[in-house]
Amino acid sequence: MSRKKTLTGKKKIALLVGAATVVGGGAFAMTGTSQASVACDGLVTALQNNERFIADQRANPDAQSEARIANRQAVIEEIKRKQAASGCEVGTGGGEAAQPPAQQPPAQEQPPAQPPAEAPPAEEQPPANGGGEEAGGGDAGAVGEVVCAGSTVTLSGEAGEPAASSNQFPIGTTLKVTNLDNNKSTTVKVASPSGSCALLNNAAFEQVREPGKFLIRKARIERVG
Repeated sequence: MSRKKTLTGKKKIALLVGAATVVGGGAFAMTGTSQASVACDGLVTALQNNERFIADQRANPDAQSEARIANRQAVIEEIKRKQAASGCEVGTGGGEAAQPPAQQPPAQEQPPAQPPAEAPPAEEQPPANGGGEEAGGGDAGAVGEVVCAGSTVTLSGEAGEPAASSNQFPIGTTLKVTNLDNNKSTTVKVASPSGSCALLNNAAFEQVREPGKFLIRKARIERVG
């Protein structure tokens, strides 16, 4: 009489556990790769911003341009060291010859629409919730005018007390930057020009960053005062 070989209960459990381990390991590897990609993207953005700043300074030099360029070149070298330490491709910013972003002409303000004749006086209307602030989430603590909507925020790599740099606002302007992914905010003054709306130096970025990330994809930038 022939006997059919069957798997015991213990062997079946062992095979199922082994399969689950393989699948789980694959999911962990994909998650780790995704986080590494976000970190590398942030470093590339920081590198590109500093290279654009250097290109702009060389295209429009002034008495302080050489000092600014030397400072940003040191920042670029620090970013490259961070790329190497994070396992990212080093030096993918496009080179210092990258052209500065074209300045967009300011949008013309449209005259306010006239209310219908039958509408009650404006002071009798209930206050409307601002659509832009509501979409941001956690805007109850907003203290200024929201600017540069949709902009991402990264770090400039500069040391010192918490500060920012910007190509939109003059030195001395106070900006509040909120990371909408963790609702952390920092309020800093613009200390130098840069190639984007708002770049945070190392100290300011540490106050709002998520661990292991060098880019804030969902940011709210407010001009205070």
